[in-house]
Amino acid sequence: MTDFAVLGPVAAAGADGTPIALKGPMHRAVLARLLVARGRVVPVGVLVADLWVAPPGGAIAAVRTFVAALRRAVEPDRIRRAPGTLLVTEASGYALRPAPGTVDAWRFEEIVHAPAVPPLARLDEALGWWRGPAYADFPDAPWAAADRARLAELRLRALERQATARLERGRAAEAVPDLDAYVTEHPWREEGWRLLALALYRTGRQGDALAVLRRARALLVGQLGVDPGPALRRLEQDVLRQSPALDLVTGPARGPGPAAEVPPGPDLAAGVLARAAEAYDRVAGTRVRLESAVGLLRNLAVTGAGGLSAAREQRSAAVAAAEQLGDPELAARVIGAYDVPAVWTRADDPEQAAGIVAAAARTLAALPAGHHAARARLLATVACESRGTTDPWPRECAREAERIARGLDDPGLLAFALNAVYLQSCHRTGLAPDRDAIGEELIGLAARHGLVTAEVLGHLIRVQGRAALGDLAGADRHAAAAGALGARYELPLVGVFTEGYAALRLDMTGAPPADVERAYRELAPRLDGAGMPGLSAGLVPLALLGVRVRRGLPLGERGDDFGPYRTWVLPLWDHRELRDLPDPPPDLLAEALWSLVATAALAAGDRAAMLRARTALAPAAAEWAGSGSGLLTLGQIGGQLADLDRALAAES
Repeated sequence: MTDFAVLGPVAAAGADGTPIALKGPMHRAVLARLLVARGRVVPVGVLVADLWVAPPGGAIAAVRTFVAALRRAVEPDRIRRAPGTLLVTEASGYALRPAPGTVDAWRFEEIVHAPAVPPLARLDEALGWWRGPAYADFPDAPWAAADRARLAELRLRALERQATARLERGRAAEAVPDLDAYVTEHPWREEGWRLLALALYRTGRQGDALAVLRRARALLVGQLGVDPGPALRRLEQDVLRQSPALDLVTGPARGPGPAAEVPPGPDLAAGVLARAAEAYDRVAGTRVRLESAVGLLRNLAVTGAGGLSAAREQRSAAVAAAEQLGDPELAARVIGAYDVPAVWTRADDPEQAAGIVAAAARTLAALPAGHHAARARLLATVACESRGTTDPWPRECAREAERIARGLDDPGLLAFALNAVYLQSCHRTGLAPDRDAIGEELIGLAARHGLVTAEVLGHLIRVQGRAALGDLAGADRHAAAAGALGARYELPLVGVFTEGYAALRLDMTGAPPADVERAYRELAPRLDGAGMPGLSAGLVPLALLGVRVRRGLPLGERGDDFGPYRTWVLPLWDHRELRDLPDPPPDLLAEALWSLVATAALAAGDRAAMLRARTALAPAAAEWAGSGSGLLTLGQIGGQLADLDRALAAES
């Protein structure tokens, strides 16, 4: 590893494993800028713009000189004029591709992102790699800002995991001084307060533990206007009751007691949860239980089809109960807590969604001034539950929620708001690049702050965006990333979308129709069993129709299984249906439905319908119709526009 402090933990070794030692600041800047890119090519023009505020004459030549010096440092044994293997030249730029384990920051990130708490010695070692702030030599460089913030957040998470590991190993007294300094430096991180109070309790300082929890409450309420989260509230109740759950469990030697009665093996988790639920019901009040129930529903919704359906059934009851208590702030928290990531732009239960929107609107009107986070969550809820509408108000709500979230610097709230903006991004055709950008931001935000479901959402959105633009290599990468996260964190519904993309990919790459149709028919049971009727209704029949339409194959007899898409399918069989045809709804399949209208209009020679379809599809000229869904396609829109232009010119 390098010994220069310019990059803090972002240090790297050369191809032979020896540290890179560069003296010049511009050489270090080039190294840092290429490391930030994480193996992606950085064009020379971008390097020039990033290295100089006002690039001097000959800046491009200077960059090439810096890169040559850097290449000599990182690949000292490279044969002259031989292509680089670590610092490579591609197209009009450069990429630095170190071997795994040779960049401290990347190794640090792997340790912090481990699903289980890493061994204490490993955390101590990783935190020891820090030699000052990340990118300390470039405090004002915009290109370093995002990575600097991400690494700083990872370091705080590592410190919290280090404290957790100490507590798990019975070293509470050792953890107290560091945690005391931690909450002083980072007073808004509730996990720090929780760990400090728990460490104090385990060292026999029950009074000090309660004082810390009350200090945290006073700080959060007094300066932020928010109550402590569920974890801090539960800990305070447990400390007051001297709950045995707070004691360090060291294994069988602990002796007999309630914990020993919990059966081993697969029943252990169920037993622990049942006992925890019983204890919680004894001490928690109605309001606390109501808020906790919504948090449980949110977690339940991502566990699979059964959990999603159950959460949807109980959500309206929770909202109604909150409204009946007559407390707008409580109602706002209950309504806004259900920030389940949503990747489909058609509601599963439109009637329920309308009821949630109405409750959110009433709560917005009654909410006192100053509750900015609660207001943003209500606005995001309105936008998410109003997907597929032509009303501009939900779109305005999404943008306002995003603005508030950015101002509050709340990662979870921003992820919710960005999901709302995404769901309201189909108000016209051709917006796949905009949605792709939302997905990109969500991935970065989620990776920095450990928001797993938001990271999955970001990857699925990017599958849609890249597929719409015909970039299957990019879509493949994001589908693989989403699938890996889904498997790692037991999110089975992710597989519905990745399998759907696999069928779409077969179609887009020109596989034989029989193979594509087989893939969609195999997908049908997964869709039907996913608990998402807004997604499954009519989708596979529409996909199979697309396979035939774009290849000019016989359509067969008209069926009635197209669900909500039937209105825009019928004109293929009966051209009279083109008359008074409404616009397709503003969702992810709008381009696909307009493409069907164009196909029917061309077959009928209906000039008015052709003009209408052409106007609607023109903004999406670079896209594949329907591929923005990540699930099906009607072909390249540019080719269909050309067909429309020829037909219209022939008639003029």
